[in-house]
Amino acid sequence: MFDLDPQNFEASDPIAEAVTACDEHLLDVYSDAVTAVADRVGPAVVRVERPAANGRGGMGSGVVISPDGLVLTNSHVVEGARELRLTDTEGRVMEARLIGEDADTDLALLRAGAARNLPSAALGDSKRLKRGQLAVAIGNPLGFESTVTAGVVSALGRSLRARTGRLIEDVIQTDAALNLGNSGGPLVSSRGEVIGINTAVIAGAQGICFAVASNTAQFVLSEILQHGRVRRAFIGVAAQTVAVPRRHARAAEIDNGFGAMITATEADGPASAAGLMSYDVVVRLDGVPVTGVDDLIRLLNGDRIGRAVAVEVLRRGQLRSFEVHPTERRSK
Repeated sequence: MFDLDPQNFEASDPIAEAVTACDEHLLDVYSDAVTAVADRVGPAVVRVERPAANGRGGMGSGVVISPDGLVLTNSHVVEGARELRLTDTEGRVMEARLIGEDADTDLALLRAGAARNLPSAALGDSKRLKRGQLAVAIGNPLGFESTVTAGVVSALGRSLRARTGRLIEDVIQTDAALNLGNSGGPLVSSRGEVIGINTAVIAGAQGICFAVASNTAQFVLSEILQHGRVRRAFIGVAAQTVAVPRRHARAAEIDNGFGAMITATEADGPASAAGLMSYDVVVRLDGVPVTGVDDLIRLLNGDRIGRAVAVEVLRRGQLRSFEVHPTERRSK
């Protein structure tokens, strides 16, 4: 094995010079990549301010995703405020209004008032991401405008609990430093595409930060633009995750180690109308295994509103199937 540490060579040694030049070249390539991303996407990043109401103001970041003023940010940044203020990298202040938000994915869509031809950034395909690839975060942490931090995509497919209690699926983990005020800003690939919306850090940890994947943001964006909200199905049950006894699973010829046990049904709700009862353990929905409450919530998406859904449960150890017609979940 050869030791290519430049310190082991004389200053005039051609091998040392080559190693040093290679290191400098790699650093230059990395720096150029981060700089190019900052130059390309930085102008599309805005500060989002929520005017104080009852002493509760707030500030975060957002990213313009269309020249006519559509802005993506976090739901927790706007917290339902209808009137908001945006400030771009040149110090221009714009009023904005909330078009819609989805607390279950911690995303919100704004529109800047009277905005035309704003610098904007494109949403990328988060399914194409790989661990270890460059990730650049841009935002306004702790009031410091247009801050750029860089790192890598540390992990993919994480789940993060939203403030509503629902799991946000397919979350990106990164070590690009995030702080208070980065929320709602973009996580960007080396191609200059927004691959996530920065949403959370783990307090006390080093380099463990999270972003909602751009594909999730694209889904929420399209739902809000089409329907003014993200539609999800509702069957009218409260449930908890429980273990399925192995003998019951064998007798029912299912693989579930866990299921979602119904603890209460809403009177006149879809589940009650279909005959589901407390203590039924949901193990499959439309043939897809349900291994707990999070699976049940995830499967009750907008596509299942108003159509027949097969819900299979264990009742006193016996497998039974019910036809349920979900309605749209009402906003809280």
